[in-house]
Amino acid sequence: MNETTETTAPADQVPDYQSLMLPVLRAAEEGEIRIGDLIVKLASILGLSEAARTVLLASGRQTVFANRVHWAKTYLAKAGLVEATRRGHFRITARGEEVLATAPDRIDNRFLARFDEFRAFTDRGISPVTEAPDRVEIVADATEATPDEIMRAAHRRIEAALAEDLLDRVRAAPPDFFERLIVNLLLAMGYGGSAVEAGRALGRSGDDGVDGVIDQDELGLDRVYIQAKRYAAGNSVSSGAIRDFFGSLDRHKAAKGLFVTTSSFTASARDTAEYLSKRIVLIDGGQLTRLMIRHNVGCRIEEIYTSRRSTRTSSNRGKMLRV
Repeated sequence: MNETTETTAPADQVPDYQSLMLPVLRAAEEGEIRIGDLIVKLASILGLSEAARTVLLASGRQTVFANRVHWAKTYLAKAGLVEATRRGHFRITARGEEVLATAPDRIDNRFLARFDEFRAFTDRGISPVTEAPDRVEIVADATEATPDEIMRAAHRRIEAALAEDLLDRVRAAPPDFFERLIVNLLLAMGYGGSAVEAGRALGRSGDDGVDGVIDQDELGLDRVYIQAKRYAAGNSVSSGAIRDFFGSLDRHKAAKGLFVTTSSFTASARDTAEYLSKRIVLIDGGQLTRLMIRHNVGCRIEEIYTSRRSTRTSSNRGKMLRV
């Protein structure tokens, strides 16, 4: 990394996350790097004061600088310039090396928009922003977004980034992690009784094309049979796998099944599941992460923003009315 050209802000000012994209990418060029180590290294290279290094987000759980380094890395990953290697670590990709070979003066959202993957990430019904989600500033455009719309757009962007991060971690984790994840998710959704009972149930049927079975109620009066496929992105589950699972359900005299994958299902696979005589629910990577976020599995609530609306008291009815 060229340490003489990285200063982007005064020592007492935390650089915005877009200004940090190029320094983060250059750091990744040196090899696999741990995000925690990178935060410390960049703070030193940029000459940030102690005050700038330690100022916290409103939640009090993370520094503003660390938050912005994380978001710079996240956006680079969405553009395919860096990739996760293991938990908390990442490295530059071939595309990232090609970008650095052009010696860019700056990398920002406008620069990253040249990549299809990044546009797909930012085009999910989300208005563009010029700052990390801890300090959102909407770009002036013809939509004239309201404050409510701005807040919801930022929330959707945060959840989209979290979902992809969760999926990356699941794919990179050891094989038995996926099984434990499904157990925890089903427990959080109200299935399986206790963690001990659910874990025992999910591991006991590792043959006949069924990866597990979990009780739908504590007494085991109704059961859900499970097939779990931890596939990489782009490796979709075909209709053949659905028909095989259907045959396995038939052998177990089961009426319903749950097929979970970290990738996706082909259109023919979804059609097959829809028209078979047994109820087979398909959970792809996107829905899996949405359920994880909804039920706080693999993630936690970082901060709650409360939106309030004024009220008035009606002297006639003696109750509070919304204005």
